[in-house]
Amino acid sequence: MPKKTRKIKKIEARLSPIHGNGVFATDLIRKGERVVRYKGTLRTHDEVDEEYGDDDEDGHTFLFTLNDDYVIDANVGGNVARWINHSCEPNCESEVEEDAKDRRHKDKVYILALRDIKPGEELTYNYGITLDEPHTAKLKKLWACRCGSKTCTGTMLQPKR
Repeated sequence: MPKKTRKIKKIEARLSPIHGNGVFATDLIRKGERVVRYKGTLRTHDEVDEEYGDDDEDGHTFLFTLNDDYVIDANVGGNVARWINHSCEPNCESEVEEDAKDRRHKDKVYILALRDIKPGEELTYNYGITLDEPHTAKLKKLWACRCGSKTCTGTMLQPKR
């Protein structure tokens, strides 16, 4: 029987200059490489609204919209991917892998490298936060971006179309 080789982790969580915890490369990550799967408890949008709807938002979330039916709640059963911070000039992106048999609860989210990432670099992606309500100064402050890039918009909120 062939020996199973274990994939070497190329990332670790530690304190971030952007915000709280962050995820950093410990080895070279190549452009296009799947870095990590975003994990957590699968919940419906209604369940998430019921659980967190009355909470005062603080611009900090571990909720990842998977599709129209489900949200990944990394507050429960989440892995290191929940610590990847937002950036206006990201080196990663999220990718939803849809189930081949259209079982929405089987869809998965992966974080992929947009470019080569050197050891010691912090991993970031654009959270793509969209809100139905108008982007008031209060909401922009709540969802303030601290990425520090030259192209920083100052907010994690996506522009209204």
